[in-house]
Amino acid sequence: MAGVPPVKKPTGPGEAHIHKIRITLTSRNVKALEKVCSDLMSGAKKHELRVKGPTRLPTKRLHITTRKSPCGEGTNTWDRFEMRIHKRLIDLHSPSEIVKQITSINIEPGVEVEVTVADVN
Repeated sequence: MAGVPPVKKPTGPGEAHIHKIRITLTSRNVKALEKVCSDLMSGAKKHELRVKGPTRLPTKRLHITTRKSPCGEGTNTWDRFEMRIHKRLIDLHSPSEIVKQITSINIEPGVEVEVTVADVN
């Protein structure tokens, strides 16, 4: 791919080992989620890392339909509630020390962050 530097393997004892890191962001609030994504991306670009994402995964829509009447008598009227869960994936190729620096940003309330680390062979 053009514009993407190759992954460098560590040659000496002073170099850090490159990891493949997947950051999964989950939230019900899209604006907060996108803000955290843009902050992570700008931090990764500042350190000149290989970045893929943010990949937008399909939105989960949780539905609950319930009767309005507590006793069950009267007109059959219903309330419909919905909760949407949005998810983003960001893949990084970098040493784990740099990822600690990038992920030390202020994360909006309501945004869950999950970091998965794997070695690149």
